Amino acid sequence: MSEDNTSSATERRPDWAAFIIAVFLFAVAGVMAWDALHLKTIAQYDRIGPATAPQMVAFGLFCLGIWTAFEAWRGDFPERDRQEVAPVIWIVAGLAGQMLLLRVAGFSIATGILFALTARGFGKRKLWISLPFGIVLSFVVWAIFSQLLQLTLPPGPLEHLFF
Repeated sequence: MSEDNTSSATERRPDWAAFIIAVFLFAVAGVMAWDALHLKTIAQYDRIGPATAPQMVAFGLFCLGIWTAFEAWRGDFPERDRQEVAPVIWIVAGLAGQMLLLRVAGFSIATGILFALTARGFGKRKLWISLPFGIVLSFVVWAIFSQLLQLTLPPGPLEHLFF
């Protein structure tokens, strides 16, 4: 009698989140396969061309999608931890802030804000320390890429102050 209770208690239902991941894998595999079929081929004698690698990756993603769907149906995925939403919001806010401020404030300030908000998302509570540190670190990166390597990164008021 106790065996019936334990078997029904340990029986797991299908993992619907894993099914969503499997559908995403199928979609990416389909887009890659469609794109690979539409690549222009050069007249050649080999069967291996520019579409071979994307076709193989699409096949691999399709196989992973089948495997994920099978494991989701069986319910074999381990239980996931509770998701923390606040760190994700801090990091997404930092990315959005950098994209919005990159042309206006320049690379150093925008990336410094990204650094500070990402550090906040990972648990660093003192923004008044991480913001100036991020701006200084980003300015050093900008100087190396812009001045030494001659690559174009968007300058802002801080960069115009020194260069």
